[in-house]
Amino acid sequence: MFRDFFLGFIKIHILHHASKEPIFGTGIMEEIRSHGYKVSPGLIYPTLSNLERRGLILSEKRVINGKARKYYTITDQGRGVLAEAKEKIRELVEEVM
Repeated sequence: MFRDFFLGFIKIHILHHASKEPIFGTGIMEEIRSHGYKVSPGLIYPTLSNLERRGLILSEKRVINGKARKYYTITDQGRGVLAEAKEKIRELVEEVM
């Protein structure tokens, strides 16, 4: 059950950072790990693909130092989902805490 909650938090975390600046897989993995979570490419990359398929983020391929990398930014639909999620989190925290 914790995994279900955890995945939801990861998705919100991805949307949050994609709303601030373009993100890439390894970078967001490091960011999430900095909070003490154990994440792997097998979790992050399918999650990024899923969020993109659902229209919440968009990818753009860039070549940096000769290396191709996908950068992701949030869409308008993603901003709406993130705003709704933040409101639900506020309500939940107020109730639970």
